[in-house]
Amino acid sequence: MLAALCLQTTEEESERRRRELDQLLLQVGQGDREAFARLYSLTRGAVYALALSLLQDTHEAQDVAQDTFVRVWERGPSYRSQGSPMAWLLTVARNLAWSRLRHSGRQVEVGEEAWNALPASMPEVSPEDRVVLQEGLASLGAEERRIILLHAVTGLKHREIAALLEQPLSTVLSKYHRGLKKLKSLMKGENEP
Repeated sequence: MLAALCLQTTEEESERRRRELDQLLLQVGQGDREAFARLYSLTRGAVYALALSLLQDTHEAQDVAQDTFVRVWERGPSYRSQGSPMAWLLTVARNLAWSRLRHSGRQVEVGEEAWNALPASMPEVSPEDRVVLQEGLASLGAEERRIILLHAVTGLKHREIAALLEQPLSTVLSKYHRGLKKLKSLMKGENEP
């Protein structure tokens, strides 16, 4: 199951999800509260994961996630159907998180409880796989964890993650593959090299 979470979704699933999110954002722009609730339920984990990875503080991440959805509701009418709707949403979250970082200047190490909450919010993950996933995530560096979670939780492509994090694609790919290698070693019961 852990390996399945780290694999890229099929093109059809990815396109279906992109179309659904795009349609929901267009409906939110028209003031549709049900579409907003559906958008929130589909994307809240990804928004929180990104905010947590940037802010490294659970309370700050929760605030930014909430502010992100307030901003999406307010700016919904300005949304235009182009590119990746998930990337648009996560860019809003990223900008709010960076703004908060600039103003506060403080960084706190992310505790295990916060990272454990991410896989706990994924209903398709069994309790046994959740334990393995939590151990695996804890073994990764912050950048590797951020990139793998963005890919697995949001379904963003590597180039979209690179643009979102403002890093070269080669760096994102390298950290992604290094993180996957660590996760695979953990699953096989090997010690990290």
